[in-house]
Amino acid sequence: MMVSRTTIAVAALSAAAFAAPLAAQTPAAGQSPRPRSATQAADERVQTQTRFQISQLERLLEGAVEHGATLFRQRFQAAIPSQVLITENARARGFRLEGYGVFFDVEVPGVEGTALALSLRTLDQNELGLDSALREIKAAIASKGDTNLEQAFRRIELQVAVAPTRPAVAGARTAAGSLASVDANRSDIDPILSDPLETFRTEVVNQLKDAMLEYSGPLALQDDEWLIIAARRSYERLIAPADSDARTVVIRIRGGDLAAFRAKRLSKDEALGKMDVREF
Repeated sequence: MMVSRTTIAVAALSAAAFAAPLAAQTPAAGQSPRPRSATQAADERVQTQTRFQISQLERLLEGAVEHGATLFRQRFQAAIPSQVLITENARARGFRLEGYGVFFDVEVPGVEGTALALSLRTLDQNELGLDSALREIKAAIASKGDTNLEQAFRRIELQVAVAPTRPAVAGARTAAGSLASVDANRSDIDPILSDPLETFRTEVVNQLKDAMLEYSGPLALQDDEWLIIAARRSYERLIAPADSDARTVVIRIRGGDLAAFRAKRLSKDEALGKMDVREF
């Protein structure tokens, strides 16, 4: 079929018309992208610095939790010989909330060994034999649904199974070397034994509050902004039941109060008094 010169010319003009916008949108090979404005570059530098400061405080808050756990362990073991294990590691994640402040989600590790030690203490005072003691402890562990504790208890059962079982002994509560006999000669029993988990929680919260005062300066919070920490025991939802008894401790303080503390217009006790601490 013959194609006229007019048809060819029209087709060429149409192709050129379509190609022109595409050429305008596509940078030529080797051409650099449009440079950022000074404002955009400054904003990116601020965001990068903010992320860095938040990540630094994340590490400091994790260290504060672990330090609180260490102080608790030392205090508990001084009150009663026991192997206290701190499960997992503390984790902290920070977020900048525009117009509100900075929020940190802190996961606090659990304490293992405490419940076992207190169970043995109670059973000793009640003069229960070894079999009864093991049954009581097993029931207490089962009620918590903690697989790590259950596995630890199975190892204890295996060791006990190869040893002779001793029946309950009358007067075991005051027998030489028993916990009760030791307590009878002590007037300085640490109250940590009455509620160790609450003591652990208090120790960790105190360390977090100190860290908020001492290390939050680089965040450069405005006077009306908040520094907030929500601390809660960590658990794995996929393999463990929901810990409905776990409490979240929320600690917050305004940027203006932090600035006043750093400027020495507030004492440490006054600054701590400005903190709002709630549990739910």
